[in-house]
Amino acid sequence: MKRNFSLLLLLISVFAFSQMEEKKLDELIQNTIKTFDVPGMSVGIVKDGKLIYAKGFGVRSLSNGQKMDENTLVGIASNSKSFTTTALAMLADEGKLSFDDKVTKYIPEFQMYDPYVSQEVTIKDLITHRAGLGLGQGDLMFFPEGGNLSVNDIIHNVRYLKPENPFRTTLDYNNIMFIVAGEVIHRISGKTWSQFIEERILKPVGMTSSFGSYKNAKAANSLNIIDAHAPVNGKAVAVPHDWNETANAAGGIMSNISDMTTWAQFLMNGFTTKDGKKLVSDKQIQQLWNLQISTPVALKNSYDSNFAGYGLGWFLTDVKGHKQVYHTGGLIGTVTQFTVIPDMKLAIVVLTNQQSGAAFSAVTNTVKDSYLGYPDRNWLKNYADRTAKMNADFDNAKKEIFAKSETFKKDKIAQIKPEQIAGIYKDIWFGEVVISKEGNTFRIVCKNSPRLKGELLPYSSNIMIAKWDERSYDADVFVNFNFDENGKAQSVKMKPISDITDFSFDFEDLDLKRVN
Repeated sequence: MKRNFSLLLLLISVFAFSQMEEKKLDELIQNTIKTFDVPGMSVGIVKDGKLIYAKGFGVRSLSNGQKMDENTLVGIASNSKSFTTTALAMLADEGKLSFDDKVTKYIPEFQMYDPYVSQEVTIKDLITHRAGLGLGQGDLMFFPEGGNLSVNDIIHNVRYLKPENPFRTTLDYNNIMFIVAGEVIHRISGKTWSQFIEERILKPVGMTSSFGSYKNAKAANSLNIIDAHAPVNGKAVAVPHDWNETANAAGGIMSNISDMTTWAQFLMNGFTTKDGKKLVSDKQIQQLWNLQISTPVALKNSYDSNFAGYGLGWFLTDVKGHKQVYHTGGLIGTVTQFTVIPDMKLAIVVLTNQQSGAAFSAVTNTVKDSYLGYPDRNWLKNYADRTAKMNADFDNAKKEIFAKSETFKKDKIAQIKPEQIAGIYKDIWFGEVVISKEGNTFRIVCKNSPRLKGELLPYSSNIMIAKWDERSYDADVFVNFNFDENGKAQSVKMKPISDITDFSFDFEDLDLKRVN
């Protein structure tokens, strides 16, 4: 009797502790969305094969005030890359490809800038970010949303992207190569990437509410879906939330906490579905979750990590002696994080409808620390302080630049004249950019990315600032004109005015030449 009473006390104390911890996590998430001005966030935790936490907080849209919950669909962005590599692994198990196959075996017309690389680049090179293209290089072909280029256009234009690094030497995160990998799946299977993902992965795994593309989610009239939000003048506002179909293989999936925790359970169960079907062999899992290319690790770091790098569609590192498999994703107005520590049978998923990476990191790290045995390191305050300082520095630097522009406006003689720069300029992989004079202002419009349009402001005798109409982009750029002996611009180079600009706005990779 005494023994049973002690057991009852133990069970009560365990229950009370779990309730207390859940309340603490609830409070952390609520404080996080308030601190970083995130309208809505959903969080899921899987431990030892069981879903132990799945909740949404805040609202899915500031426009309608409807609540965010565990079933609210979010664009998971680059967390889609692991689905691309899982699809390739399934095709490898079926004998339809090898990760070491040359890309040209399936896409004969594929070329890169260097003829040698064109013939040697493999599927594995595409999905390990080691093909030589720089960080985000070429992303303007699909980013931001609403571009005109097709997958075939992008594949053709890769040949014009001059690599920033030698082949297979560094890890430079690149979305374009995943678009090419998605086309390999299409060429082999005869299905579009989104069709393959939905039919061969999402449905068998049990991700019944998820879609392989934003277009498919909208076509299904999914009502519980976020609006994206981005800071404009220091306050989050709703912005368009969509995604170019061309880039689905790099970041197109729409999912929610309920389905992403199901995905986590599937992965930690050896890539086996709930009904016992193993979709990927252990041989291929080893490829996916083994380090393929490494990156340097600081000697002193938060988790005593000794290695870091990329597998196939996954980032890899160690945290306090445990292997961590993870990825993040970011679109304009939404960011996500997915973390698995396989030997602890632990997964943490954070989905948001604002683009604050500090928000998802504060939650993930706090949860992770609780399982790894770290004392409370107050990640929320650390990230809040860091973000506040960083944003203040960025804001001050931008204010100085625009103040200089205002001052230069007074010097009418030194300013660039319409006849010097008006015309059409073309970059061989990005397409045409039109500069015109409209009333008292200069305008710039990118033909293949029509949402990239804005006003040109004077800055110096050869530089103007492109101030984009869509202020949520936070991607204003210096537009540097190269004039001939007659004072007429012949070429243009661009550079973001601030380091806060997302790397996918790869303006620095453009080489615009006058064509008219």
